[in-house]
Amino acid sequence: MSEVQAEKPRPDLLKWAIRGVALIGVAAVLYVIGASAFKSPAGEDGLADLSDLRRASLAKLDVPAEPRAMPTVGFTDADGKALTLADFKGEVVVLNLWATWCAPCKKEMPTLAGLQAAYATQPVKVLAVSVDRDDDLNIAKADIAAVPPLKLYRDPGYKLAFGLTPRAEGFPTTLIFDKQGRERARLAGEADWNSPEARELVERLIREKS
Repeated sequence: MSEVQAEKPRPDLLKWAIRGVALIGVAAVLYVIGASAFKSPAGEDGLADLSDLRRASLAKLDVPAEPRAMPTVGFTDADGKALTLADFKGEVVVLNLWATWCAPCKKEMPTLAGLQAAYATQPVKVLAVSVDRDDDLNIAKADIAAVPPLKLYRDPGYKLAFGLTPRAEGFPTTLIFDKQGRERARLAGEADWNSPEARELVERLIREKS
């Protein structure tokens, strides 16, 4: 037997190097995906793009090309205290115009309550503004009492509903305002406001810098 022993095969360093690079690549992709999940699609002006949320329960969502100015027309709380949207600046506001005689309004009300409950600790305010007459105030109070944590707000003279630009076309109409008080979207008709796309809309506006 030869005194010169055969050299043992060396580990395939190239194979391990390729595997290492592949693992690093996978980790990088997962990091990018995870980071993007918390990032709002935004334009150069820093405003979140909401147009891709026109789907499923929000298929009829109207997203203006430019934010609409905050309306100055007021409304009241259940006790008659005068309010305007300026009183809620710093919060994402979901303003829902409804009436006790409107079946679609009452059908979607629990989803608005669900949305408010989900963001109870966040700067989000759901304003259920009734356009009912004073004669129907007790009915409106009873309807809202059935869907906590919503509170009753009122616009019995349609001043807010008709003072919007453009004016509300019917009921229900829901408007979304950012933390600066600008209208960023609206939807005429019934919707599920506790759906994944509705929550994503709210979350994108929460993440915007004030």
